[in-house]
Amino acid sequence: MGIGNGDDHVSASRKRIVFAYYITGMVSATPLASSRSIRFWILSVVRHLIDAGHDVHVVTGAPDFVFTTEIQSPNLHIRKVLLDCGAVQADALTVDRLASLEKVLEPRGSILVTEVEWLNSIKADLVVSDVVPVACRAAADAGIRSVCVTNFSWDFIYAEYVMAAGYHHRSIVWQIAEDYSQCEFLLRLPGYCPMPAFRDVIDVPLVVRRLHKSRMEVRKDLGIGNEVKLVIFNFGGQVAARILQDTAVGRNYASEKFSGSRRLRDAIVLGYQLQRSPGRDVSIPDWYRLAENEVGLHPALPSGGQIEKGALMESCIEDFEILHGELHGLSDTVAFLKSLSGLGQGIYSGSSTEKRQLRDHMLLLVFLIGRSEEIFVARAPGRLDVMGGIADYSGSLVLQMPIREACHVAVQRNPPSKHKLWKHALARQNADEPTPVSYGSELSNRAPTFDMDLSDFMDGDQPITYEKAYKYFAQDPSQKWAAYVAGTILVLMSELGVCFKDSISVLVSSAVPEGKGVSSSAAVEVATMSAIAAAHGLNILPRDLALLCQKVENHIVGAPCGVMDQMTSACGEANKLLAMVCQPAEVKELVAIPTHTRFWGIDSGIRHSVGGADYGSVRIGTFMGRKVIKSTASVLLSESLTNRNTPQSDSGINSDEFEEHGIELLRAEASLDYLCNLSTQRYEAVYAKNIPEQMLGEAFLEKYTDHDDSVTVIDSKCEYGVRAPAKHPIYENFRVKAFKSLLTAARTDEQLSSLGELMYQCHYSYNDCGLGSDGTDRLVKLVQEMQHHRLSQNENGSLFGAKITGGGSGGSVCIMGKNCVQSSQDILEIQQRYKVATGFLPHIFEGSSPGAGKFGYLKGEF
Repeated sequence: MGIGNGDDHVSASRKRIVFAYYITGMVSATPLASSRSIRFWILSVVRHLIDAGHDVHVVTGAPDFVFTTEIQSPNLHIRKVLLDCGAVQADALTVDRLASLEKVLEPRGSILVTEVEWLNSIKADLVVSDVVPVACRAAADAGIRSVCVTNFSWDFIYAEYVMAAGYHHRSIVWQIAEDYSQCEFLLRLPGYCPMPAFRDVIDVPLVVRRLHKSRMEVRKDLGIGNEVKLVIFNFGGQVAARILQDTAVGRNYASEKFSGSRRLRDAIVLGYQLQRSPGRDVSIPDWYRLAENEVGLHPALPSGGQIEKGALMESCIEDFEILHGELHGLSDTVAFLKSLSGLGQGIYSGSSTEKRQLRDHMLLLVFLIGRSEEIFVARAPGRLDVMGGIADYSGSLVLQMPIREACHVAVQRNPPSKHKLWKHALARQNADEPTPVSYGSELSNRAPTFDMDLSDFMDGDQPITYEKAYKYFAQDPSQKWAAYVAGTILVLMSELGVCFKDSISVLVSSAVPEGKGVSSSAAVEVATMSAIAAAHGLNILPRDLALLCQKVENHIVGAPCGVMDQMTSACGEANKLLAMVCQPAEVKELVAIPTHTRFWGIDSGIRHSVGGADYGSVRIGTFMGRKVIKSTASVLLSESLTNRNTPQSDSGINSDEFEEHGIELLRAEASLDYLCNLSTQRYEAVYAKNIPEQMLGEAFLEKYTDHDDSVTVIDSKCEYGVRAPAKHPIYENFRVKAFKSLLTAARTDEQLSSLGELMYQCHYSYNDCGLGSDGTDRLVKLVQEMQHHRLSQNENGSLFGAKITGGGSGGSVCIMGKNCVQSSQDILEIQQRYKVATGFLPHIFEGSSPGAGKFGYLKGEF
């Protein structure tokens, strides 16, 4: 086999392609270092593209001779612009980290505008970037495809620079990695460092100089005779050039791997860890979490234990010592502890509103939390209802994800000698005392603080009834919110016999938005009870704590919710779905969310409340349906026992059906505890025709006496839907089981489509029950339109399903899609379309965090 001459070119394309090739710069005392890099990696690729008849516009700060020495062609165009400073070097071996970062901080807005205009002016078909981040963003803004060719990236390099030069530069890493994620894929050269910000990677062989020696000269230099067959592979740049040419004319090399902001954690961790001294136990730096929103990105929170404890303690807790517990790497907990320790002073330098909030917050802290007693802190997240929803009170399997937003509660016990006996109304009138305030109270019918005597919960030597407690909190609408907090005390007294001798100061700080259908109430209840239990040495298992908190909501607040909200807040784990059978609360497993799948929540802006009439009436209708089914089963059982020898019973049911297991089946259905234990086929075959579509409360009570639900009361004058509410949980239980099985199946578009179809079915079933809303329907329709548009354009789908969540009648929609950049962009587009249609910009829920049980509690003191 002969020796190739190394001059093989990329095949000529019928179309004359215009390439814009951006090349990184090096501001250094030895500029030829960057010139050598350009020669080895780029010249060969550029030469092959030009030889194939294409135009190449090189954007660089390097001297012209770097290119013109090797390439003489009118198709080579050099534009002298430095858009990427690279690393500023003090000398050939020393990088000036601070100077490098300061250089990057130069304004980029005007640069992007200029580059977009220039790319359009040359009619560029493809942008190629030798690690210049802004080139990828400019290409995306101009609607042009882009590819990177390199073996390192600046987000990886600068992550270590930030640690040495100062935290105020941290947003640079975020911006650079997000810019890189705009390109379609990376042509990765040998000798590469980790570069996880890129969507997809294609490894290419060494790019070397053109072969200048003849075959005989090579044999002579290698000492190989002519009788020996020899193959020498000299790839040059033709491999990379061919891929670039194919991409420019429309070929798709990219896969559906996730990228960009979803992988920034890896980029920063690698950039941080691999640059530190060997053997040092380090992990994600604190500044990573505290900077997560600085450029509008929202990566998922880690599941815990990922911040170096020593560094975190030094950076955020100066005069607040943690005596027990772990921070679990949660940035919101860090912020809460800062507020407790008084380190929040001066953090607001912006508007007068922010300054007022800071003042109010500090006054509240001074008033409620003393500096001489131990403080106990608990944390509980809200939840995103992926599947299950209102079927929880019917015993369904549910799948719930704890969200990133959470509630923190700080509790401090005050011994009798230090009791703070005050009333909020009197305190506001007393000029000598600081006025207690709370965020948001001026925007709602809610008193800023609440206080009561513990003796108010006692009736003689016994705790008051839940009914009396409900009336106690309901007497003043501005204080009804306190039932979620103080109600936990009464439940602990009534259910566990806890005796409270000390007064208690409770500070609640919740980031779980109210009325969005993400269980803000459960987060408050679980966090409060967890903190109070910790302060009093009570060891309550997460499941038991959730059931106690459900009593708070059902009996003291007066909301007839199921238990899935409290169970998720107490027992959930980050980035996993809590699979639970609500009979009453049996956790089956924690299902890891597959890496190719992602869930979002989008708020419709329509306030949701489980205490609303719609939710309660649907629950009543469901229990009515269960009573009808049980009554029908009892009749059929009686007939089957007395007419076994009769071929056909009066009910029209063939007696053969009741042979052997049939009687046992009817007997079980006659004593049905949970509606979800009835199969769909039994419902359709035996009971569906017997359930009325609607029923007046008075008529139901006359025929069946009661619906056997301890947390709702039938209004005799109200007409309730029965058929749809009874059918929903039976079919929802089946849908959730199918969803759980499909979720862990092999990854295909069919798998995702099937998961999405189950979510759509759930949504429409909610509507049949009367729990839909215009806002949630609009969001689901926007997801469907996005999905169908991509299919009609023969594009890969990104979003596959959506459904209303929780108790319905407004609140949020859960959306499922691929874990990729395109899906994130589609979610943002849906957000903007919803704003255009309604005038309301919806909040997007993304990310996950641990439940209260996983978090435990913190004990500390000033």
